[in-house]
Amino acid sequence: MAGIEVAFAPPDQHWVPVSSRLRTVRRISLLLWVVPLFLIVLAILMSLVSTAIVLAVAAVAVAIVVFGWTAVGRNWRAWGYAERAEDLLVVRGVLVRRLVVVPYGRMQFVDVTAGPLERRFGIATVQLHTAAAATDASIPGLVPDEAARLRDRLAALGEARSAGL
Repeated sequence: MAGIEVAFAPPDQHWVPVSSRLRTVRRISLLLWVVPLFLIVLAILMSLVSTAIVLAVAAVAVAIVVFGWTAVGRNWRAWGYAERAEDLLVVRGVLVRRLVVVPYGRMQFVDVTAGPLERRFGIATVQLHTAAAATDASIPGLVPDEAARLRDRLAALGEARSAGL
């Protein structure tokens, strides 16, 4: 491993990726926001400006969807986590790579959430809360069994590690 990626590699382990269902959910969310917005803007523009401007706006909207579609795929591949003996590592980000190390003893509680679209596709997000907001971390796109396993393991490890505090 060369360059800066060494800083993001978990020692002696590999990153556990999130479910590919997260990519699908985020792409559907992109379309659910962009398409209605585009249709509203298009309806307004059709009554106010020339066809050439409407076509230019349509081309920009298509470019935004294509870029967003590609970005969602790259972002999905960037998510991962690794469980170690004393802490949990969470990595994410394409343009700005971010590694969060959450010590088990600093966790206050573990939260599992799933919106309607996430529930429909069978994924959830595990959110870790610590005393310092900077070390909070979330892991989206986990299948329910993995989310429950991780929630229970992290809660047990957090409780065991913080018992001496």
